[in-house]
Amino acid sequence: MNSTLNNFTKVILLIALLCNAQNSASQDGTIYPLDAPDEPNAILLGTGGVDDQPASESWFRQWGDPMARNITTATLTPFLPDPEKANGTAVIVAPGGGFRWLSLGNEGWEVAEALAKQGIAAFVLKYRLHPTPQSLDEFTAWMNRPRTAPSESSNSESETNRPAPPQRDLSNQLEDAEAAYKMILKRAKEWGVDTNRIGMIGFSAGAGLTMHSTLNSKIMKLAFIGPIYGGMGAVEVPKNAPPMFNVIASDDFLFRGQFGVIDSWFKAGIPVEFHLYQNGGHGFGLGNPNRTSNRWFDAFVHWLDVNEFLKDKK
Repeated sequence: MNSTLNNFTKVILLIALLCNAQNSASQDGTIYPLDAPDEPNAILLGTGGVDDQPASESWFRQWGDPMARNITTATLTPFLPDPEKANGTAVIVAPGGGFRWLSLGNEGWEVAEALAKQGIAAFVLKYRLHPTPQSLDEFTAWMNRPRTAPSESSNSESETNRPAPPQRDLSNQLEDAEAAYKMILKRAKEWGVDTNRIGMIGFSAGAGLTMHSTLNSKIMKLAFIGPIYGGMGAVEVPKNAPPMFNVIASDDFLFRGQFGVIDSWFKAGIPVEFHLYQNGGHGFGLGNPNRTSNRWFDAFVHWLDVNEFLKDKK
């Protein structure tokens, strides 16, 4: 395996060891401070900062997973497959976190490593976020405040059922996604990427960013998309929209019996595959113990294979 993958594997293993060194309370929902891990292969996207952001980027751990907040500098981290296994397909991976934090382990690095094992060049997008309180105690109190359900039409919200401000501005996040796409195009030969086979997959808010990019970007020509436990409201589908693989669990607060986005894709005549799982809740990443949703990644790989995205580029 190439050095990019090996270095980040070491980072994730180090975080796992640090987490395991703590007592069993580290696996509960309590928020713990975490030193920022090294990100030796992160590439600056040069998209600027965040207005009205007094705090610096900081990290915390919840449910054993490393997460970052107050991100003001967007980066892209490649996870490249073994050249002998590479097939030319690339995927931008957008973690979730309600646009207030990023679940970079559970919904970023781990997913990218799994994709690379399938011969896919994966790129974790660490996009800019809306500000949160500077102190961890204030952030924890903000996270634990009373909750209400998101609006019926929400497709860009979020990691938890805390309502977004009306007309949430995703201009920074879209700019970061477009910069990631352009960088992959620019370095496609170096990274072994077929520029006609660049897709995007996102989780929760990352699913919202994936959908927002699909519906609004004039630059990104995605070959496929995979919104995973994102908003399910109906959308206006562009004529050139890509095939979609969509996943959500019936006990996810974002589902609420909605099939709007699936119906929108179906009525537009664009290929869509939808997996509604009995259980899994929200934020399950590659899977949680004893949940039916744990097989979604296998289904996604099979879908890519059937649609010839895993066929060798040669």
